[in-house]
Amino acid sequence: MDLTMLLEMAAEGCPDRLAVGTKADGLSYAQLQDRARGLGAELKARGVQHVAMVDVTSSALPLLVYGASYAGLPFVPLNYRLADAQLQAMVTRIAPAVVVAPPEQAARFADVQGIEVVSPDELGALAEKGAALAGEHEPDGDAVAVLLFTSGTSGEPKGAVLRASHLVSYVLSSVEFLGADEDEAILVSVPPYHIAGISSVLTSVYAGRRMVQLASFSPEAWVELARREAITQAMVVPTMLGRILEVLERDGQGLPALRHLSYGGGRMPFTVVERALALLPDVDLVNAYGLTETSSTIAVLGPQEHRDAAASEDPAVRRRLGSVGRPLPSVEIEVRDVDGLAVQAGEQGEIYVRGEQVSGEYLSHRALDEEGWFPTRDRGWLDEDGFLYVDGRADDVIVRGAENLSPGEIEDVLLAHPAVAEAAVVGIPDTEWGEAVNAAVVLVAGRSATEQELQTWVRERLRSSKTPARVHFLPALPHNETGKLLRRVLRDELATA
Repeated sequence: MDLTMLLEMAAEGCPDRLAVGTKADGLSYAQLQDRARGLGAELKARGVQHVAMVDVTSSALPLLVYGASYAGLPFVPLNYRLADAQLQAMVTRIAPAVVVAPPEQAARFADVQGIEVVSPDELGALAEKGAALAGEHEPDGDAVAVLLFTSGTSGEPKGAVLRASHLVSYVLSSVEFLGADEDEAILVSVPPYHIAGISSVLTSVYAGRRMVQLASFSPEAWVELARREAITQAMVVPTMLGRILEVLERDGQGLPALRHLSYGGGRMPFTVVERALALLPDVDLVNAYGLTETSSTIAVLGPQEHRDAAASEDPAVRRRLGSVGRPLPSVEIEVRDVDGLAVQAGEQGEIYVRGEQVSGEYLSHRALDEEGWFPTRDRGWLDEDGFLYVDGRADDVIVRGAENLSPGEIEDVLLAHPAVAEAAVVGIPDTEWGEAVNAAVVLVAGRSATEQELQTWVRERLRSSKTPARVHFLPALPHNETGKLLRRVLRDELATA
């Protein structure tokens, strides 16, 4: 199977159901399939090697995902927020290619050879033109379906390779075919170059759910669109959820149609989860943890697990609100020490994962070991009941003296302080200890706290070696466009300060 099979099954099972767009002018599943087949034939006829997109998310995204698959070409959504030189270098790497981009984006790489630029507004006409060329499609599960470039803060971005077999395996193991009711609609507000943007297209189609895209996130626009389109499902990153809750708290109107809200892409503060449970008591919350290289989600904290943890007086159960849940049945997860040996429950180490959906492949190399295990470079631990806790990237560990300290553990304690809205902990070079623990916090509006107060707060709950040597009060923490903390940027800023 390849990605086209997901669309063909949906188009056969519910041809007249809306697939993408608003209730007023959306495309049905039959129409989406027809357009994707025509677009695929036209793209294939152009003799290129990739189909790329440099634009915000829109209804063009599902058409391109499936059109590229019908053409037998990798789909490459590129980060339109990159600097011009970086974007030009990335476009050069995928030439010859058709790149779908609006004029203001296309002008940024106009001099790159081997690139055919197509405006998003032209896709419908191209699909009609290619309809006469469309023939039988031969699915290829080994074909590269999606190529996603990592957004690292240093070095050349790595091209993560996702083959059709990896993505299809994820969809089939995590979604029920046509499991969505006819009135269900998902709000997609993450950019196309994020794995969550791709997986939302694939899983929504297989489930038979309508997709509604929000091109540019603001909490007010998100809430307004969710209400207007009667959105029933959504996926957000931690910074988005906190800002959405602020809007709901201000206007008190809630989200009447919303049934299911998943979050992921970074550490979610315990207090934000509790606010969400209180403000949206009838909404099923899901914490989804995954990576680009694993075709999206590999562990889930489900709705009932959220409710059980929030209602429990047992600290071991309650702390599960800070976990990412348990592994999907289709994958295996291990936590290993520095020697590569699996550790016991409760011990920290690096998270490894294995399963059919795990690619672990890049343009330059494969990162799987001989037994198929992929090192995530995330640190964490499993409790005795199999719940996974992610403490952060392996590179973020603070080495103070001979002791390895987890920033996440200290951040969780700081976030429990009633005056702290956001917190991040990094290691700053220190002549005596190697690295000194430094914290950056954003205070709750109208609340105050001193450096000494927060240091005492941490010391009383952890120990002196984990107490920040400095606490920096900032108006905001640096995040990228998908809500991930830019820890290296923060570390550089605090070291300079």
